[in-house]
Amino acid sequence: MLRIGSLELETPLLLAPIAGHCDLPFRILCREEGGVGLASTDLLNCHSLLRGTRGGTALARTNGMDQPLGMQLYGNAEDPLPEAACWAIDHGARLIDINMGCPVDKITKKNGGSLLLRNPCTTIELAGRVVEAVRRHSNGRIPVTAKIRLGWDEKSIVGPELARGLEQAGIDAITVHGRTTEQRFKGSADWHRIGDIVAAVDSIPIIGNGDVTEPEHARQMMQVSGCRGVMIGRGALRTPWIFRRAWTLLTTGRACSEPSFNQKIRVILRHLALLEQYRDHRHAVMCMQKRISWYGKTMGHIRPLKEAVRTSDSIEQMRQVIQSWIQDDGEEYTSMGRRDTGSATSARDQVGAMVR
Repeated sequence: MLRIGSLELETPLLLAPIAGHCDLPFRILCREEGGVGLASTDLLNCHSLLRGTRGGTALARTNGMDQPLGMQLYGNAEDPLPEAACWAIDHGARLIDINMGCPVDKITKKNGGSLLLRNPCTTIELAGRVVEAVRRHSNGRIPVTAKIRLGWDEKSIVGPELARGLEQAGIDAITVHGRTTEQRFKGSADWHRIGDIVAAVDSIPIIGNGDVTEPEHARQMMQVSGCRGVMIGRGALRTPWIFRRAWTLLTTGRACSEPSFNQKIRVILRHLALLEQYRDHRHAVMCMQKRISWYGKTMGHIRPLKEAVRTSDSIEQMRQVIQSWIQDDGEEYTSMGRRDTGSATSARDQVGAMVR
């Protein structure tokens, strides 16, 4: 279990607010696969939320299948972050997270994200204002957290100092990505330095983030750093079942088995169905055209399937193509490829012929 303020999570494993990927269909998919303690929205622009723009409110969309939900806001001391936090509470957030770690230019050029690492004093004061507004608006029910990096660069590792100040300002938990802003996503996440931030705070939980792509990585990060939770981002894009496998490992000492080829195909079909249900047709098609390559990284030689999905122009066509790869009585599929047990031409070969 992991407790963040008044919110008790069923597992200490969190789905990261992955910019451009963590929409409602994907959050529901990961939750259905099991092991997710908390999922977060994509980064939310406070101005867009308060103006009610279509894009901003779409990113914040949630429902009863998507709880508990954290909504992550970005901005700076000049922006209406406290007001946006109150909006988020009224629209289904069970936790408010302040983004202080996104290294993307689109965010930092608006003086948000990891640019907040460059002025810890101002950032701590901003966090205090958000905490005060949220406590008042929610009657103390909703926790406020922050997501940070180690620092802007190797010459300005401010993580421990910033974490101490955020705790004193009332922040209930801190997620630490184990890289600097300058690194972006290059190199390796430094789990030992996450441990330095664990040692810097008195009592709030520190959640580690960075380079968790296998169930064993979650356990190793907790052992190395002493963090009390693990946030998984890019690793979940190709394996949304990673949370279930990691949770089984943490509770039993042994990860459950990797899904079979057929099970992975059914996960892809479920993702497509959720996209069809919650997003418009054009977005659903474009999303799966991009995401099929992520899924394919764990499924062996499926180039014909990937190409067929990428060239499909409708959800129904995609569904038929993907379903045709489900194992039948005449052959067996594994993550390493096909093993024929009969002479009949397979649906998989038929799909390959379509794209050659």
